[in-house]
Amino acid sequence: NGSMRHIQLKRGDKVVTEMDLYDLLLKGDKSKDVGLLPGDVIYIPPVGKLAAVSGSVNTEAIFELKDDKSTLADLIDLGGGMTTVATGEKVRVERIDDHKVRSVDEFSLDKSGMGHQIRDGDLVEVGSVGLRFENAVTLRGNVASPGRYPWKAGMRVKDLIPDMNSLIVPGYWAKQNQIFRTQANESGLIGEAIMHDISEINWDYAVIERMNKRDLSTSLVPFNLGKAIANKDSPDNLLLETGDVISIFSKQDIRVPIAKRSVYVRIEGEIGTPGIYEALPGETLRQMLARVGGLTPNAYLYGAEFDRDSVRVMQQEKLKQIIDKMEQDVQRNLSGKAQNALSPEDLATSKAQAAAQESMLARLRKTRATGRVVLGISPDNNGQINELPDLVLEDGDRFVVPAKPAVVSVMGMVYNENAFLYHKGMHVGDYLDQAGGPTRDADSARMYLLHADGSVMSAQNTGSFFASFTGKSVHPGDTVIVPEMLDRTTLTKDMKDWAQIFYQFALGVAGIKILRM
Repeated sequence: NGSMRHIQLKRGDKVVTEMDLYDLLLKGDKSKDVGLLPGDVIYIPPVGKLAAVSGSVNTEAIFELKDDKSTLADLIDLGGGMTTVATGEKVRVERIDDHKVRSVDEFSLDKSGMGHQIRDGDLVEVGSVGLRFENAVTLRGNVASPGRYPWKAGMRVKDLIPDMNSLIVPGYWAKQNQIFRTQANESGLIGEAIMHDISEINWDYAVIERMNKRDLSTSLVPFNLGKAIANKDSPDNLLLETGDVISIFSKQDIRVPIAKRSVYVRIEGEIGTPGIYEALPGETLRQMLARVGGLTPNAYLYGAEFDRDSVRVMQQEKLKQIIDKMEQDVQRNLSGKAQNALSPEDLATSKAQAAAQESMLARLRKTRATGRVVLGISPDNNGQINELPDLVLEDGDRFVVPAKPAVVSVMGMVYNENAFLYHKGMHVGDYLDQAGGPTRDADSARMYLLHADGSVMSAQNTGSFFASFTGKSVHPGDTVIVPEMLDRTTLTKDMKDWAQIFYQFALGVAGIKILRM
């Protein structure tokens, strides 16, 4: 509440000097600063009249006025002057008249207006120049140099985009200039660059966003980009107006028909000529394999893996939904067990189960879907690609054909997890015997056989007898999985529970005898 503009130095009964700190802080003027003597008094009176300046000035603040003669120019100077984007026409002044009502006034920024007197409580707002460009059009989207460009009368689309080179995005050249790559991952990096890094132009569709100055409505004017650039006399080479916004899209932004998409497929393994290929419009997996040389004599088509990005996204979403439901079920079951716990041991067991199941859910959330599609190839296939389905290829598809494996794996709750040599005629039970059989913690009723083609056969869907599953045939590359029994109790706990039941039953019988006596 102290004044910064009228600081007095009193010596005896005289005012030696009156200092204005604004002059020191804003101008570096120390002419009113004098040396002090013993007995001097520095007196700071109450703050004087105040006015504020805001908007397009260098320092928005509330300032103390020097006297009643302070002008609009003085206040703007205290604010450091106007910024580059300040409007040079008028300023608005909000003021309080006679401590009764508020009013708004406008002053021009000419000599007369800048000399206008500023009153106590005035708020001066300096406006800024509008964001509208008078003579510009905007190019954005999948282009080499998005931004604003000067508009000229008679300007058309081809004047703004003279040739196709104007649409090559900087990322393309950045990839081209990467000479050195990590040797261990070189082929993978190159493959990803070919298949996914470059967004191809949508030549059939681009759009001009234009504002109608009569009613301020916005309209969209579509045109064929390829025709507009190729021929300056094309009707698609539209006349541009100032303020137009031209948007260029890629084929990923707006999906185009299959026949117009660039489809890149990775084919690996036991292929005549493995590599990354561009699929022809509507080409199927079978047709492409025939085109690139078919399969080698070592190909194991039954174990081939076909991955698709769209399937992977769908699988990941379904997996998330399943895990979310499992988490709700786990929390509901654990809550019920905690409420029904009969002893501290039961409560501790419930907490231990909760921790184990939460850990399992955390591991499941880290699982990533592969997007694998089961092709349904016969295990007896001897490399005949005519058994492949007529599956039209999509961009990003990956097809890997392994060599025929010589082992069958047994994993999970068995005494010896291992890979065992494949022998024709052996069954699931034979390989379980080689692995020592299921352990005491195994859930034998839920064992399953993961086939090399990605399909699954479980003990639950093979009938009610255990032998019906163990008698199933096994093929090279298959894996027998024995899961763990997740909801089990120890023998000691079971004995304790039964003891408590019998004890309560005995007390009940004794009570009945007493009542009958």
